Amino acid sequence: MTLQPADQGDTTTIHTDAGRGAEPRRAKSMKQGVEEVVADKGYHSGAVLTEVHEQEIRSYIPEPERGRRNWQGEGKAEEQKRTYENRRRVRGDRNKRLQKLRSELTERTFAHLYETGGMRRVHLRGRQNILKRLLVHGAAFNLSLILRKIMGVGKPRRLQGLCLQLLRS
Repeated sequence: MTLQPADQGDTTTIHTDAGRGAEPRRAKSMKQGVEEVVADKGYHSGAVLTEVHEQEIRSYIPEPERGRRNWQGEGKAEEQKRTYENRRRVRGDRNKRLQKLRSELTERTFAHLYETGGMRRVHLRGRQNILKRLLVHGAAFNLSLILRKIMGVGKPRRLQGLCLQLLRS
């Protein structure tokens, strides 16, 4: 889990690892065998698509509606090619499946952490303290998933019902 500064956009921070400042992730991602990137439209830019392609990773990043693009200029031919390749992939069935998985696994988790867990507005001094709090919240969330899996109860509210059933028996 990383914590990115709020003064930088998604297209800027997609290439960095917060634990190491602004080092590129290229070597790290290739060692781990990343083959595909699935993101929301905030991460879409020609530079991001070109960088992802250079790392031999397929991108599934929807385009925001910005109107007609101007492809004239130095380096724009490469960006145009990568954008059209990405656009073709985004229109396919595989993208729909991957985006659905992303929303179920990633977006739901972060919505739970930030909204239900109260991490949207954190009043702590220093980035390191905020990162510690975020890591503890993430660890607690993962621990709850593991415990529910072990106990065989799918949702937290069903655990309450299970306790009542045990007491009645």
